[in-house]
Amino acid sequence: MSDTQYDLVVIGGGPGGYVAAIRAAQLGLKTACVEGRGALGGTCLNIGCIPSKALLQSSEKYSDAAKHFAEHGITVKGLGLDLPAMMGRKDKVVKDLTTGIEFLFKKNKVDYIRGWGAIPAAGSVKVALSDGGEQLLNAKSILIATGSESTPLPGVDTDEQQVVTSTGALSLDQVPGHMVVIGAGVIGLEMGSVWSRLGAEVTVVEFLDRILPGMDAEIAKQTQRVLTKQGLKFKLGTKVTAAAKANGAVTLTLEPAKGGDAEEMKADVVLVAIGRRPFTEGLGLKELGVAMDNRGFIQVDKHFQTSVPGIYAIGDCVPGPMLAHKAEEDGVVAVEGMAGQASHIDYNLVPGVVYTWPEVAGVGKTEEQLKEEGVDYRVGKFPFTANSRARAVGDTDGLVKILADKRTDRVLGVHILGPLAGDILAEAVTIMEFGGSAEDIARTCHSHPGMGEAVKEAALAVDGRPIHI
Repeated sequence: MSDTQYDLVVIGGGPGGYVAAIRAAQLGLKTACVEGRGALGGTCLNIGCIPSKALLQSSEKYSDAAKHFAEHGITVKGLGLDLPAMMGRKDKVVKDLTTGIEFLFKKNKVDYIRGWGAIPAAGSVKVALSDGGEQLLNAKSILIATGSESTPLPGVDTDEQQVVTSTGALSLDQVPGHMVVIGAGVIGLEMGSVWSRLGAEVTVVEFLDRILPGMDAEIAKQTQRVLTKQGLKFKLGTKVTAAAKANGAVTLTLEPAKGGDAEEMKADVVLVAIGRRPFTEGLGLKELGVAMDNRGFIQVDKHFQTSVPGIYAIGDCVPGPMLAHKAEEDGVVAVEGMAGQASHIDYNLVPGVVYTWPEVAGVGKTEEQLKEEGVDYRVGKFPFTANSRARAVGDTDGLVKILADKRTDRVLGVHILGPLAGDILAEAVTIMEFGGSAEDIARTCHSHPGMGEAVKEAALAVDGRPIHI
């Protein structure tokens, strides 16, 4: 065991952890990042955001070739699916990006410590090294960035083969005949879309009476219509109470969420996607006296410091949106504070995106939240059926919806179902970050023909003067 002194030791090499480590090094702090997975990038890069987007893109191309190329005058004969090649491409994308982070660590002089970290006392991190032995790291500050894990469902045990989490769903070796997705949130709809496009019958079972909880209800309702048209089936207001494996199939026991008679549903593969929970096991937080809430989230102040001085936490293991980009911003704010700078993040302005096709994206307040809070607001909507670029490329499903304060015209929320929704939402995030109005968007010149024109038209519609509808 050897002792090494650092200004900052980051535990966890996911989006929050590695970005925090790089920013800390830029600020002149001697920094180490401890990661035991064997590859940097965390859940997001290795078994989450990145591989799922790779498969979404590949499956979308396959679906287009099968269903939509003919509309463009392109004839495809003998179309086939090479699933191993598709998975190989996905794995290469992941590997290239993980090694890219290692390069960034070297470039910024961040020490990458391979192993699992624990905190025996404030100022110390003990690492069980991946190649054997232990190393003790001494640090002025410790940043916990250990992320999250899939939330288990009582009565449904996962094996990552027939009953899978998102991890197993990213690596299936064949297209299932029938996949049941438990949970109609982001992960469930994205992975359900992948396997539906590749030929699986997909049924989404959701406890609530709607999909995409937390997102604007009108947008969610339209999203369900579009996904149903694509072939996904939905069974809402239903809970899964048990799963039994036999003869190569999984039999689920379903019950109405509000009570009623049970029924059974058979599947080849079941994806459990009911959410995620903080992963803090093995850190020794309880023994240290680090305050946590009843759901396992670490409690922090505005500087991301825990109840124990010198120990900080960010990302999925603290309250707030459980999103990679939120974790990155947390990390930057935390280390800039350690370096004496003033920095902040407004969780109300963290965008959320669902990478189905069309995409679903939103930032700020939903219409339901504004009603609940008693805020007077105006609504502007514009459908992609009236957008010339969407018409030209053949992606006309969806709309842009802008919510603005009735008195001040300040933009309070923007919600989009449509092509490239996650990208065109960025304009709205910037406007809201600077406290801008719907008129600010409406009077900004947008390139033509572009998907972003739908945002401008929705802003015009807030004032009742859209041009193209």
